[in-house]
Amino acid sequence: MRTLVEIPDDDIQWLDRVAEERGVSRTAMVREAVARMRSGTSRKAVDDFFGIWRDRADVGEGQGFQRRVRSGGQPG
Repeated sequence: MRTLVEIPDDDIQWLDRVAEERGVSRTAMVREAVARMRSGTSRKAVDDFFGIWRDRADVGEGQGFQRRVRSGGQPG
């Protein structure tokens, strides 16, 4: 189904730039955004947070970490 939507010029410029970087159309970008909103998840959020603790020294030491945090200590 086709629809008409007004989008500010700066958002259109951003969409065009990102679409070109990804090698997809502006329409594909809008469809992806709607699909993400419907699913309630953001791939960017997953990508941003995946592996966030990989460089921590206390990884694998879960119970000790929990005890420190719950007792008011610093997480690491």
